Formats: sequence, structure tokens, C-alpha cells
Amino acid sequence: DVFEQLQHVGHKKIEFHINTEIPAVLQINPEKEEKNDLYATTEEINNTGFGRIFPAPSSNDKMETEEEDDEIPSEFISRKDLEKNRLSREEMEKYSVFKNYEPGDPNCRIYVKNLAKQVQEKDLKFIFGRYVDFQSEVERNMFDIRLMKEGRMKGQAFIGLPNEKAAAKALKEVNGYVLFEKPMVVQFARSARPKQDANEGKRKK
Repeated sequence: DVFEQLQHVGHKKIEFHINTEIPAVLQINPEKEEKNDLYATTEEINNTGFGRIFPAPSSNDKMETEEEDDEIPSEFISRKDLEKNRLSREEMEKYSVFKNYEPGDPNCRIYVKNLAKQVQEKDLKFIFGRYVDFQSEVERNMFDIRLMKEGRMKGQAFIGLPNEKAAAKALKEVNGYVLFEKPMVVQFARSARPKQDANEGKRKK
């Protein structure tokens, strides 16, 4: 009788028993599996832990790009500050000083105009000094600031930089920079004897 009951109703009971037993089995086995998983995951974590050291170079890359900027001594303006206080092209168009603006022929001397009255040489050194390697005696000697404070040339300056590349970079990054609420107009300085210089340049080539 007992067997018969088990057979007839047993299917359901067996199902029930299986249902009640499976959780028990699941509870025991998963613990083992969880432990195994834990070991596996800790191993994976350990492995990826080593792997995670690899993404670190990307932060090193960032450091390197920042270091490029950091190579410029803190006594000079940072690129961020330059960009932050520089007018956009659209804004430049609103200022009459930028009308008919032309950078001029590249050379290592820069001409700056529209300077505020209170601008001093140290302000220009703070901005343009970032384009000079002061550890190099040659570059240090090439760096020259002439700020005009009187007469018709007032509010203008000539800055000598080590080479054309530095001058071109300075022109690109500083033109439109607002110093004492006035945007600086930066151009290549016109050479006093352009024809001779051009001929000399051709001869050298």
C-alpha cells in the first residue's frame, strides 16, 4: 500500500521532495562552488590585479603630457591659463584691433600691441618666458623684451625668441590673450631689412 501510494501520489510527492531536496543540495553545493568561485575570483582578481597595473601607464601618459607643460617652470604662465583668458576667433572679430589682422612673415621676433598701461616687462616675461628654455644659455640670451612705455609706440612691445618655431607657437597661443582687460595683438615683427634677409636665407639654402 505504501508503495502504491508513493507511486500514484508519489510523482507529485517526489517532485515535492525533489523541490525540497534541491534547495538543500543547492545550499550545500553552491557553498562549495562559491568557495571555489571565491578562489577563482581571487585568482582572477590577482591576475587582473597584475593586469590592472597595465592601465596605469595611461595615467603615466597623462602625466607625461602634463609633464610637458610642467617642464615649463611655474614662474611662467600655464597653457590652461593662456587658453582660459584668450579670446575666441568670434570674439576677436568684435574688436577693431583685430580687423585686417595678419600674422606677418615668420621670424624669431614677435611684435605685440594693444597692451594695457600697467603692463610691465615682468608680465611679458611671465607669458613669453614659457617659450624659452632657460637652461640653455643660447636661448636665454636670445630672449629679449622691449616694452615701449612712451611716445607713439606706447602699449607695444618687441619680443625676441630663440627661433621661429618658438615664435610661431607663441603667436598662435598668445594672440588674443586678455592681459589687464585688454586683448593682446600678437604678430611677427617686421624685419628692418626684409629683402637682404630673404636673399641671405636663399643663399644659406
